[in-house]
Amino acid sequence: MDNGCLCRLQSEMGRNNNNSGQQHNTNSGRLLRNAIKSSPTTATTMTDYQTLHTRLAQVGQEHLLKFWPELTTDERSALERDINELNLNEIKMYFDRATISMNENGIKLDDRLQPIPDDQILSIARTSEDKLNSYREEGLQQISDGRVAVLLMAGGQGTRLGFDQPKGMYDVGLESHKTLFRIQAERILKLGQLAEELTGKRGHIVWYIMTSEHTKQPTLAYFEANNYFGLQEENVLLFEQGSLPCFDYDGRIILDEKHRVSRSPDGNGGIYRAMQVSGILDDMQQRGIRYLHAHSVDNILIKVADPVFIGYCAQEKADCAAKVVEKSAPNEAVGVVAIVDGKYQVVEYSEISAKTAEMRNSDGRLTFSAGNICNHFFTADFLQKIGSTYERELKLHVAKKKIPFVDNAGKRLTPDKPNGIKIEKFVFDVFEFAEKFVAMEVPREEEFSALKNADAAGKDCPSTARADLHRLHRKYIENAGGIVHGDICEIAPSVSYAGENLAHLVEGKSFSSPVYLRDSLQGHL
Repeated sequence: MDNGCLCRLQSEMGRNNNNSGQQHNTNSGRLLRNAIKSSPTTATTMTDYQTLHTRLAQVGQEHLLKFWPELTTDERSALERDINELNLNEIKMYFDRATISMNENGIKLDDRLQPIPDDQILSIARTSEDKLNSYREEGLQQISDGRVAVLLMAGGQGTRLGFDQPKGMYDVGLESHKTLFRIQAERILKLGQLAEELTGKRGHIVWYIMTSEHTKQPTLAYFEANNYFGLQEENVLLFEQGSLPCFDYDGRIILDEKHRVSRSPDGNGGIYRAMQVSGILDDMQQRGIRYLHAHSVDNILIKVADPVFIGYCAQEKADCAAKVVEKSAPNEAVGVVAIVDGKYQVVEYSEISAKTAEMRNSDGRLTFSAGNICNHFFTADFLQKIGSTYERELKLHVAKKKIPFVDNAGKRLTPDKPNGIKIEKFVFDVFEFAEKFVAMEVPREEEFSALKNADAAGKDCPSTARADLHRLHRKYIENAGGIVHGDICEIAPSVSYAGENLAHLVEGKSFSSPVYLRDSLQGHL
């Protein structure tokens, strides 16, 4: 990272210090950035109205200034900052590409579709334990050597859960009352210990966390208040997701207020540009990181930096990979990883016909069964390539939405039907740029339980996430020779990352629910 970037980061951290009252240095683990500023003009470089109008008129967006005479000095400054944060050269291109994407919605891909070849997908259930152990040892060696990082997508808030904080801070109601952030942090800590036990060398995993504009400060404060859950502060780096303007159907950017441009987060695919702009790609290079595990925050069963996954991809010399789960039924509304026109991509359920979705192989398994779960592997070199070259080619996904706007009289209104579009990018849309892509099919009950909805939905909610973890941890104890009476069962990550090394604690013993195994049997409730 160049000195200029370090100075900007130091300045950014200084502002955060004013909020937190704590002293930090430039090597701190809090790489916090404002929303992506693609334009080289900064908010402090004020231009006169005519210059601003000329720039906007060149791209057909001069309407953003229509309330200028009515604005206060502070409001004019705020509007100018918003405009300067837009990459005006990209605006028309974004809308044109978004329009093409919208027109392609509903097109079926059946005739262009192929499943993942057998030699490009590893099934955990159908692979020998010896082979899996060799991958695990390879992954732990890479961790010991300091070559592994985690990319966590944690920009979401818990709104649908009735929770007004970042989703990573949510407690699903385990015996430990640990949040998603804490569970994942403790799994990272445990992996460092397992790697040291195997190799004799204590490595560390760098944790890059992408927040959003609304989650960055609460996330930072939460990690600081909890002393980074025992992780080294300099190895936890937060950076902020970017945003894209909202458009009406004619390609004009919508005003959210007289002095504010309407914007929305650019999706989990915004991680690639955000990493480049925030200096994360430079940081990876300086640290010698080679492999990254990327995932969303809301999977309570996530095997963070899974050494089996890392080891498999490293041995296969893959530059990009995905974990998948077998679809539960042909009509399960989940995207599948497949090949379209010779390139890997995630195909949405709506993009294939029922007939294709129901196709089966000779063994009875669905032909297109590789369900996407937002769980990916990248090499650092591949991410550098995406950031420098391919990010600008990512597909744009469009949603027609009810977007609040300011009418001609300057009144802010919320429409009762869709009046414009929001654009976002998806993290998996880089698959097509991979020279070597592989996939790993993992057991759903061991690795995937999403947290999306409140309990009233009865699916992908706190109750199902909690029950899925209880069921898996009970299985770990029973596989190690213990007996569990009842359903409530939790094992702290400090005791076991994925069911290993439990026999000395549980073999021949009987446990009654609720069970909570901490660092010793004294932790059993």
